[in-house]
Amino acid sequence: MISSAFAQAPAGGGDAGMMNILFIVLMFVIIYFLMIRPQMKRAKEHRTMLEALQKGDEVIAAGGVLGRVSKMGEAYVTIEIAPNTEVSVQKTAVQTVLPKGTLKSIQS
Repeated sequence: MISSAFAQAPAGGGDAGMMNILFIVLMFVIIYFLMIRPQMKRAKEHRTMLEALQKGDEVIAAGGVLGRVSKMGEAYVTIEIAPNTEVSVQKTAVQTVLPKGTLKSIQS
């Protein structure tokens, strides 16, 4: 009276696994191009800017401190923020090198 029930194999089971792997790879590629690669590019540009930094450059340091580089060390830079007022900061704290004459235009 009761017939036997037989389990059937899932339709397209191997294809769904491949789609999951492709989805994960696609997500990694998107994350790489939208997040990782631009951050690496910015870090490289910052490193190049720090290597080209020299005495007399006008800079913006972390926290918005504007000044002129007066002394250069291996890891630290001394910035003159006002006449006879100098501040030492880590080289990595220098965020931007300004064009020459920017400080005079800001102060006046």
